[in-house]
Amino acid sequence: MALGDLGKRISDALAKTIKGAGDVVGTTVDVTRRNLVDGLRGVRDVVKETSGLIGDAVTGAIHAASETGTEIGSAAKGAVIGVIRGVGEVTTVTAGVLSDTIRAAIKGTSEVGGDVATVARQAAEGALATSKSVGVGLEEAAFSVARGAIQGAKETGADLASTAKGTIQGTISGTCEIGGDVMTCVRSTTRGLIKSTAEVGGDVATVARRAVEGAIEGAKAAGVKAEDAASAAASGAVEAAGEVSESTAKAVTNAVSGTIAGVKVVLKTPFKKEEK
Repeated sequence: MALGDLGKRISDALAKTIKGAGDVVGTTVDVTRRNLVDGLRGVRDVVKETSGLIGDAVTGAIHAASETGTEIGSAAKGAVIGVIRGVGEVTTVTAGVLSDTIRAAIKGTSEVGGDVATVARQAAEGALATSKSVGVGLEEAAFSVARGAIQGAKETGADLASTAKGTIQGTISGTCEIGGDVMTCVRSTTRGLIKSTAEVGGDVATVARRAVEGAIEGAKAAGVKAEDAASAAASGAVEAAGEVSESTAKAVTNAVSGTIAGVKVVLKTPFKKEEK
């Protein structure tokens, strides 16, 4: 996708500052936020133009990282944080803003041939670590980030399961940065991953299992009990699958039951068919 005016400004500015920068994330945050704020304040209809400008801003930062040989994941994380902060300075940050930002990071990474799963993790981390400061609740933020990641992966042909695994690892680390409830984050992220995967026609069972794997690895890295994270992820997956269909719930239940990555998974909230 060709960059718009905003994306070009950000790409050009970062090309001059990002290479060799001691703090790639911080540099990208500043450049992205400043340029996005200027861009948003220059449009007539902020609500209507926000989504497009978000995509252009994030893509511009990722293109600059690729062109200068800078680590794309760090630039993507910085761009996500910068976008969320920038939008928050001009208007309200909504769940849609978070989804659009992560989706843009996935799409931009695909355009330059980067590792989508790695960027999903770092972008999700940045989004969750920033969402609280702009007034978005943890559950809503985690669900929305997961939705954006799956949508972006589907649109670019990236592997949904790997993207899901990276995303939940990122939401866990981002939640830890702000002192949030990790289990709430895990459950909400997994719900978002499963609901979105079903919406785009993906393999929900595979995505559910990889999400549980990601929750286990993310929990271990964060010093959180892996068994609790596995149960929260599996329970969230089954719950979301049950809202799709009974057959989906059965497939996901089978996928997340038993032992995964050496951890015995316990479904604390078994799926119950809704009364009609």
